[in-house]
Amino acid sequence: MSVDELKKVAIQAIDERDGQLFDINQQLHKNPELLFEEHKAHDLLTNYLEKEGFQVDRGHVIPTAFRATFARGKGPKMCIICEYDALPEIGHACGHNLIAEAGIGAAVGIKAAIESSQNDLGQVVVYGTPAEEGGGGKITMIKEGCFDDIDVAMMVHPCTYEAGFANVLAHMSLTITYEGQNAHASAYPWEGINALDAAVQAYVNISTMRQQFKPSWRIHGIIADGGVKPNIIPSKTVLEYGIRAPTDAEIQELRRKCEHCFQSAAEATGCSVQIVFNDICGDYYAPLLNNLQLVEMYERNAESFGMKFPTLSDQKTLPAASTDMGNISRVVASIQPYYTIGSSGVNHTIEFAEASASEFGHRQTIIAAKSMAMTCLEVMTNPELLVNIKSEFHSNSKS
Repeated sequence: MSVDELKKVAIQAIDERDGQLFDINQQLHKNPELLFEEHKAHDLLTNYLEKEGFQVDRGHVIPTAFRATFARGKGPKMCIICEYDALPEIGHACGHNLIAEAGIGAAVGIKAAIESSQNDLGQVVVYGTPAEEGGGGKITMIKEGCFDDIDVAMMVHPCTYEAGFANVLAHMSLTITYEGQNAHASAYPWEGINALDAAVQAYVNISTMRQQFKPSWRIHGIIADGGVKPNIIPSKTVLEYGIRAPTDAEIQELRRKCEHCFQSAAEATGCSVQIVFNDICGDYYAPLLNNLQLVEMYERNAESFGMKFPTLSDQKTLPAASTDMGNISRVVASIQPYYTIGSSGVNHTIEFAEASASEFGHRQTIIAAKSMAMTCLEVMTNPELLVNIKSEFHSNSKS
């Protein structure tokens, strides 16, 4: 069978399961679970994949992670990634229910094509990766060797625009703790060392430094603990900050600048300070190394269903966030295309959560699932293409 015939088989298989895939996204949406607590989602997805004939390893490395495989021969191992954790209070406001739907849809499409082929096309691997929203489940799975045998990895993400190229920033999380001395705020204020003053000064220092930050850098923070009562000079305060930059070198530079801001606030107020980098297995969310050959293939396949993409140069200027998919792109050729779901609000809003349960969102997700399946089949049927994709990956990794 030609690759075009295999694509038709995959598309038909996805269409035949349209209602089942919609039901999956609806069940996930109605039962949002936070990072590392995605037990219902884990069971829903693994039960479905097992019924579809995949070999399923439940609780793979992490209790709410899984690996599902279907193989025919020793060809390439194509990895499709599902996410399914939700956000506190606003549920699936980042559309991870749709990411899971797209991943399951793409996998069953690829499996159908593998079964219909007279050739040994290889293997499709579905990874369920928990805790993208701050827990770095993929980082833990990388450290445990989950992606050592994978040739290509991909997932899709709902957004407010279409883009094959994912503009993803490196992200670090920092916790800053100031300690001073309690005192009665009215009777003996001079006896106190005000940790809240240090926290406020640190916040002001960061704001003052923004003029010297590059336009592509991002920094955002809160005072997580500002004291107990107004008439007690706070002896302890806690700040939580997230910092982001386009490259590993830049985020280290931004981190150093921020540490100077935090330390100078301690010196100015007489407090002590502890700055903790909240790492995940010794790492942070990395920028995503887009494999441009895979980007081009995905866009071409998605365009066959009517999707339209900006130019690559324009895509690189679109709003950027962070994800542990960036860490996967360090170890295997990867993409994470974006697609719209008709939301009146941006990601992480109530409006986006509502759109992630919509019929339009489902229709767009089905297109994304088909586009991933078609892209994988092109790679699985063209050994030379896989060599070129890996060559680009190694070149990107070195640079």
